[in-house]
Amino acid sequence: MIERVIPRSGESLPVIGLGTWQTFDVGPSDYAARAQVLQRFVDLGGRLVDTSPMYGRAEKALGAVADGHGLHDRLFFATKVWTRGAAAGVAQMHDSLAKLGVPSIDLMQVHNLVDVEAHLETLAEWKAAGRVRYVGVTHYTVESHRQLEPFLGRGIIDFVQCNYSLAVRDAESRLLPLAAEHGVATLINRPFESGAAFKASSERALPQVARELGCETWSQAFLKYVISHPTVTCVIPATASLEHLEQNMAAGTGRLPDESERRALVAAWEGARI
Repeated sequence: MIERVIPRSGESLPVIGLGTWQTFDVGPSDYAARAQVLQRFVDLGGRLVDTSPMYGRAEKALGAVADGHGLHDRLFFATKVWTRGAAAGVAQMHDSLAKLGVPSIDLMQVHNLVDVEAHLETLAEWKAAGRVRYVGVTHYTVESHRQLEPFLGRGIIDFVQCNYSLAVRDAESRLLPLAAEHGVATLINRPFESGAAFKASSERALPQVARELGCETWSQAFLKYVISHPTVTCVIPATASLEHLEQNMAAGTGRLPDESERRALVAAWEGARI
């Protein structure tokens, strides 16, 4: 598995992570199936799992599955604070620690910039006290990029999480270059555009350039495009399927597209002849 360095620390992370939106919002009857996915994720070299209180039961399910299979020490837990008010934020973060079953969080992010200044003040204190290792901010829309940008140069965040995909490449213009300039690691959400990219590509043949990169599916082409951007630290596709997980993880191995191949993937996506 290819790894990228977190600029603030020099620690490395595998480029393919695991999201939990919808897929881990399950009760105990589904824990065994999610345990298969999480165990296979780790076996294939994965570490970073991204979750949130916004995702229903996902934090609790993730913590229970990790505990039941001895995976806590092999995972990098990224979660979020998603509420208004500093006191409410502290309470929510303590609840996340309890659900995940960890004494501290690897990465705590302010979800969708909700009451961001209040929570960043708290997170500075938590980081100093060792309750969190890294601090970040997140959003999931192109329109939010301008809101995320000012935080990159303030020296208070270690990660920024944003949307970026072969279909929606706006982050390339400003947000990713700013992250590189200021030494901020990046997590990428919506690499498949919440499934819309699969629907759009369902009747398109996988282009030759993708096959030359070792891709067997469009999903692997989508992921290889994202992680081939040098500023991308980790992409976090969500899945509850072992087959899809293995396809996703394979995208993090082998050769990545160079600039000409990235352009060819864009051309193929846009329907041009290549």
